[in-house]
Amino acid sequence: MKFIGILFGAENSFPSALVAAINARNHEGIRAEFITQGAARLDQPPTWRLIIDRISHQVPFYRAFLKHATLHGSAIINNPFWWSADDKFLNYALAEHIGIATPRTALLPHKQLPQGDDRMLRNLQYPLDWQSIFNYIGFPAWLKPIDGGGWRNVHRIASRDDFFPIYDQTGSLCMVLQQEIPWTAYYRCLVIGPHIRVVPYNPRLPHHERFHAQFDPLPRLLAQRIEHDARKLSATLGYQCNTVEFAIHNGTPYAIDFLNPAPDFDLHSLGREHFDWAVNTLADYAIAVAQAPQLSAAQKSSQLLRIATPSRPPRPAIKSTLRSKSKAAKSSTRKKSVPSKKSAPESIQTTPE
Repeated sequence: MKFIGILFGAENSFPSALVAAINARNHEGIRAEFITQGAARLDQPPTWRLIIDRISHQVPFYRAFLKHATLHGSAIINNPFWWSADDKFLNYALAEHIGIATPRTALLPHKQLPQGDDRMLRNLQYPLDWQSIFNYIGFPAWLKPIDGGGWRNVHRIASRDDFFPIYDQTGSLCMVLQQEIPWTAYYRCLVIGPHIRVVPYNPRLPHHERFHAQFDPLPRLLAQRIEHDARKLSATLGYQCNTVEFAIHNGTPYAIDFLNPAPDFDLHSLGREHFDWAVNTLADYAIAVAQAPQLSAAQKSSQLLRIATPSRPPRPAIKSTLRSKSKAAKSSTRKKSVPSKKSAPESIQTTPE
């Protein structure tokens, strides 16, 4: 029997519906269940073939347990190693690197710096050149943490005068300041494996109304680009389950938020149609992942940690290096030491530019 375990916290509607949907398919040898986990031991590998993680970002014990399960061959949605390393500023840098339209963004030092020896901060520029940052980003802008979600500690900044009172209250949070995109339409893409659902979404509305947004019909080419960019971003980040938000400005979709490895799939947020799609699509995808060939613990750890064990120890290159030096020395004695008139060494500039 291959077990699919669901790890979750306070949410109710989605985990229950997902377990019911997987088990209702009656796939031979596949069973979904809620995880019950006590102290994790090195000599007791987890029994779940696949774990769907909805809560480890808030519970460090679960995150450490999932890393242990991964090394023993369990598949995890989403990868706990990458999830631990990820942050919004890295997201934006990656998006820009792979050709996705991205707002101008700056990473800011903490307002409340670590306590202790002042030498910890000897590499930190002080004072910051705030004006150059504001000139780069422009106003209005958004100030938000490099991690987290649910619009917690997210602030719209209208001007320089608005910035400092709000920044001064961010404490030890590490923040990014980001250009505001004046959008005419906004979409949230539900991403499950290769499957994408592009949904009109309005972050200006109350939370329970955001998935009921109404915009002009989405042009076919723009819809294709949004779907392509959402798939490309999630694949680059290695997330099998994610949401990606795009703000549309002058026909261009700008990626705004895509660090959502435990996306809000609650019935009351999505509405019945989108909720049913998320439940059924993830149920089918989870079964396919659970049925895929399982890597051994050694293969999994080697893949995750990029450990390469050579088939034989490399031969020392000392003798060949000595032979090369000897040949070079003999060759140099045969040549006359006459300075070249054709060109000067590259490290010396002989004429002014």
